[in-house]
Amino acid sequence: MIRRLAVLGGLAALPAALARLVIGRGTSRLLDAPRTTEAEAALGPELDALGGEVVRLRSRDGLRLTGRWLPVDRGASFEAGDADVAAEAARASADAWRPDPHEAILLLHGWSGSIAPDLVEYGPFLRRTAGVLGLDFRGHGESDDAPTTFGLHEVEDVAGALDWLGERGITSVALFGTSMGGITALASIVVLGDGSLPSADLEPDPLAEDRSAPRPRIVAAVGDSVPPKLTTAVANRMRWPFRGFLAAQMFEAAARRLGGDMRATEPIRIIGLTEPVPLLLIHGAADTTVPLAAGNRLAAAAGPNAQHFVIPVAGHAGGHATAPAEYEARVGAFLRRAFADARGGVPIIEPPVSHNAPERGSQEGD
Repeated sequence: MIRRLAVLGGLAALPAALARLVIGRGTSRLLDAPRTTEAEAALGPELDALGGEVVRLRSRDGLRLTGRWLPVDRGASFEAGDADVAAEAARASADAWRPDPHEAILLLHGWSGSIAPDLVEYGPFLRRTAGVLGLDFRGHGESDDAPTTFGLHEVEDVAGALDWLGERGITSVALFGTSMGGITALASIVVLGDGSLPSADLEPDPLAEDRSAPRPRIVAAVGDSVPPKLTTAVANRMRWPFRGFLAAQMFEAAARRLGGDMRATEPIRIIGLTEPVPLLLIHGAADTTVPLAAGNRLAAAAGPNAQHFVIPVAGHAGGHATAPAEYEARVGAFLRRAFADARGGVPIIEPPVSHNAPERGSQEGD
């Protein structure tokens, strides 16, 4: 009898032990994202074709970061497919837009890998509007080693990039981020301030070195495939039962390791504080990592300063690959309008009509 009870007790303990194993390994994976992906090995020729300059800078908390600066492309214009996009592209052509050397776009990548794939995919059309600084977050690419924190500490990287841009005469910056990059873009506006109120945005504990150049103002942000809650994206990539519970436990464990909770700056908690910075939120209707229902929830919480662009049949961060002409025209028009407004002029570009797909019922995984 005692032996049977011992066996039954051991069997009952197996699920708990398995859960601890999953949580432990999952937590380590969250915090230790792959620096590069296998696909990046083939991107050398495309990066060389982009040109630009490999740059080194420091985060606000002192880490060494790597990036690539792409000067504005003054000779290109938008390409378009259908008639609506073509009309929009015509208004956003090189004849209608005059780049300003004091404006730039800060490109922020997602979890895992360097900035290289995003530079290759988004850099060519973004630089038609302004110069582009693509940044390797801490623990990614060639930047210094550090845990991945889904925006909690990556805002320090953005602060360092803004300082770098400010030292080069940039006064207006738009943030463009996919997935974790979009999470960090929103967190940066809230944590760092948009720069419009210098007295309110002064750091309580400034760094020792003198920073004479003013920090650029954040005039807009584009977030592609941004989840409202961090557990949403993590849980929806899992195939285990009780995935929402397991994802939450991973973030609890990560908070104990970091000494700070990454969920403190998750989008649903802070997006209402991004006003008055204009936002463009992009979601794919076929995204299983951040389902459309979750994207709609975030857009509703953002308030009137946000536009929501839904791309039918697009998966996670797949909007540009699915509908490149419409994507480039919509994003380009949004950014140019934001820069034009920051110049104090009348907006010269109206955004195209969004072809929103009907909402599909889907669980967020939390």
